[in-house]
Amino acid sequence: MKFLKRLVLAVLVIFVLPTLVSAGLWAIKERPANWRDADWSSSGQLPPARDDDQAAIYVFSAMTGGFKGAIASHAWIVTKQKGGAEYQRYDKVGWGSPIRRNHRPPDAYWYSNAPRLVTELHGGAAEKLIPKVEQAIADYPYGMAGGYRIYPGPNSNTFVAHVLRQVPELGAVLPSDAVGRDYLADGHVFSIDADGRDMHLTYDGLIGLAAGTRSGLEVHFLGLVAGIDVQKPGLKVPGLGTWRF
Repeated sequence: MKFLKRLVLAVLVIFVLPTLVSAGLWAIKERPANWRDADWSSSGQLPPARDDDQAAIYVFSAMTGGFKGAIASHAWIVTKQKGGAEYQRYDKVGWGSPIRRNHRPPDAYWYSNAPRLVTELHGGAAEKLIPKVEQAIADYPYGMAGGYRIYPGPNSNTFVAHVLRQVPELGAVLPSDAVGRDYLADGHVFSIDADGRDMHLTYDGLIGLAAGTRSGLEVHFLGLVAGIDVQKPGLKVPGLGTWRF
């Protein structure tokens, strides 16, 4: 009984309290009333594709809209071939054909929220990895109509996290507020990244843990993440993101 009480207290302090703080900050924030009123235009973070001759890969994430915006973000992938005249943006969405290509500008706001750059790669390294990224996108097991579930997954973050695990050379994991990123493909409960440097243990994306050079040490509870980032030292706080040391 004493252990159970301590466990409940730990969950309240580590997961529930920061989430309530995040929800409170969301409640007082000015935001669009609905998706029609939101800004979906380019944020201007990327140069025109024609102005950059190099191949490039970007992964972006932005807080989403509605009440989900209190704790959850949306991620997407952008590629550009060497000498290419345009970017290719890939998102997973919850309507129609799930994997969308270029349905928004590559660096667009998402529900008026500015995109955050998760990782980027340029030049020869990007040129080499673009086919591998495209193959991981094509192999995504939930890419068909109906292959979307907002919670606990598979959702937009499940899609991007799948690509990052299949192409570990990109050297990144999604932010801790990317709810759904820890839902593993095909209902698996255990996974090791392609290079063997990160491992993931989960039950339906609801409870589990991750450990490795990219993930650091994480504990997952109902889509929320608490842990320590060792690659870029910081503390991962549920709902509030990563606090850098």
